[in-house]
Amino acid sequence: MKALIVFNRNPYDDSDITWNGLRLAEQLLNAGLEVKIFLMNDSVDLARDAAKPPEGYFDLGKMLKKLIEKGVPVKVCGTCKARCGIHKGEPYFEGAKEAKMTELAEWIKETDKVITF
Repeated sequence: MKALIVFNRNPYDDSDITWNGLRLAEQLLNAGLEVKIFLMNDSVDLARDAAKPPEGYFDLGKMLKKLIEKGVPVKVCGTCKARCGIHKGEPYFEGAKEAKMTELAEWIKETDKVITF
């Protein structure tokens, strides 16, 4: 079974939404699902080394990197790179692949479950 998780929110927005989505991705992977992650809108900061966690927060970028190390493909909206997030224009870190909306559409077409955060 295949699961796609789409993130939209700023990773450090004073909520645990992104943290919970990353935790769910880890658990789905542990349960044997094929997991893919797509970042768009302000969530693109999650794939930028420039985005540092505020004091007292989990390092969500490090959590994403660990998922990448486990084989989870991560694609990040190319258009959002210049338009979205606090760190507009900053590069995405290694392992996070810049992508287009057509690639997200393909992932949605081939997956069993789509979850958004």
